[in-house]
Amino acid sequence: MAKPISFFVHHQGRGHAQRTMAIVRELPATQPVSVLTADPSLFDGFERDIEIVALPNMIGAPVPTPELYDQPTPSVMHCVPLGLAAMRQTMRRILDHLDDRDTGLFVIDVSAELALLARIASVPAIKIRMHGNRGDAGHLAAYDACAGMLAPFDERLEQADYPDWARAKTFYSGGLCTSHEHNNDRTAARRALGLPLDREIVVAITGGGGAGTPYAPLTVAARAAPETLFVTVGPLHREGHETDFANLVNHGWVSHTSDYIAAADIVLASAGDNTVHEVMRTGRAFICAPEWRYFDEQQRKAESLAAVGAAIHLRNWPGDLDGWRTLLERARKLDIEHQRGLHSPEAAARAAGWLQSRMETLWHDDDRRAPQPVAMAAN
Repeated sequence: MAKPISFFVHHQGRGHAQRTMAIVRELPATQPVSVLTADPSLFDGFERDIEIVALPNMIGAPVPTPELYDQPTPSVMHCVPLGLAAMRQTMRRILDHLDDRDTGLFVIDVSAELALLARIASVPAIKIRMHGNRGDAGHLAAYDACAGMLAPFDERLEQADYPDWARAKTFYSGGLCTSHEHNNDRTAARRALGLPLDREIVVAITGGGGAGTPYAPLTVAARAAPETLFVTVGPLHREGHETDFANLVNHGWVSHTSDYIAAADIVLASAGDNTVHEVMRTGRAFICAPEWRYFDEQQRKAESLAAVGAAIHLRNWPGDLDGWRTLLERARKLDIEHQRGLHSPEAAARAAGWLQSRMETLWHDDDRRAPQPVAMAAN
């Protein structure tokens, strides 16, 4: 029987869970799979039979004393407050699970500390790669500790400052899109959504991991381009002083964004993994407006997209009419051929196949070689 593959899934937003489900769907039914997460509800309705292990939610847990709170964080770690019972319980639950199941591969999406924990516990780990300024001691130690890294994007979007030794350990699956629905027909999408067929449409999309699309700048855009229809999807961040315009409409939360992307002439969205790959799959002019994320994750991803000509990197939302007119004209001139190949329909299957291959390689019992003794250094 195959050794189990266990996934740690961070519960901020939906992207980590959706990516895990996309990969797990491609694993053989005979492959035992478990998921450890602080929000098991992210996997409600998932059709595959997997084991879900609930972890404590440590976000916002208070540190017991001022002195414990004041202790500096080691440079090789990112978030390790002292004195938290929930953190001890989390680490114990993870270690007990890995031990009880005799896990063959621990896929971490994402946590630098857990990559170190896995190595200390003698469990081979795979870290899911993300863009960002991750040359700090914590990330480099995690990369070093892992048996490999999985990058769910095309290698052309790799950052120039990613170390060569880490690149050699990385498998690039191609652009992994977790949405099943796909519509490339602009006219059919507009008819389905009740949108005009003969008007330029800009669709602004925000997912569930951020604060929402800033509404005030869009009101300036609507005034700057009165013949263009601006449609927002997802939450909005309002400041209370905005003036509404007839060519700016909010459709709120929708079950599927693929029709909206297909209906658009221009998509204005953040640099969330799935949104990026949905746009690349459909092929639409893309204004990428990164949201704040730790380690400048979305800024660096937007830079990579712009570097290959696949998107405009919007560093600052225009605050004046001419700024919006210039931005929209740049978007109209984008050559979407540069997006070709940045989404891969086989990405999830390739990722699943590589994980299985990596585990088999690591655990292959070569009869020609006797087990190697390990010399333990005295401390």
